[in-house]
Amino acid sequence: MSKRIMRLIAAGENEVLDFKREVSNPNKIAKTMVSFANHKGGRLLVGVDDEKKIRGVNTDEEIYMLEKAAGFFCKPMLDIAIKEWTFGKKSILEVTVPDGSDKPYYAQDEKGKWWVHIRVKDQSLLASKVVVDVLRKQTKDDHNVISYSSKEKFLLNYLDQNDKITLKEYCAKLNLSRKRATKILVNLISMGIVRVHSTEKFDYYTLS
Repeated sequence: MSKRIMRLIAAGENEVLDFKREVSNPNKIAKTMVSFANHKGGRLLVGVDDEKKIRGVNTDEEIYMLEKAAGFFCKPMLDIAIKEWTFGKKSILEVTVPDGSDKPYYAQDEKGKWWVHIRVKDQSLLASKVVVDVLRKQTKDDHNVISYSSKEKFLLNYLDQNDKITLKEYCAKLNLSRKRATKILVNLISMGIVRVHSTEKFDYYTLS
């Protein structure tokens, strides 16, 4: 067993590392894969449980499920790298998911619907429309300089005096449509002026 792998296990799950006891569902593993691809890449250790214990897996079965998930349940499909490691009589798999070059990446759920997921700390979360649009804009490398209207100036002044704001609050304060407010936020996030913070329930925004 590589000392590097042992250090990864000891460090625990984080924004670029996830443990899986086994791959029982290609939809669920695809969700984790695309969250890494939409972030900055990451690794899966298959055969390691949430308590950092090495359980081992049947590598042939797991490789089949992993390649199936990357090829058929991720859109665009992901080019993953898989390496087998042994620890005594137990085998685990290190799966490397690269930082995607064609964001946003979607994972198919059990009902056949496609969703964008992002990595936040040690979780894979459903992305909001603002985040999806930011990912799409980054892929297009569309970072044109924007002129500040009163709406952008209000937002920046508000965030300078307050910790954060949500999309709903921003819309209410200026009587903006969600579409207009989303476009403003996407532009400011893409320029690195505003930062989006995603949670399981909602997103909020702060100055970068």
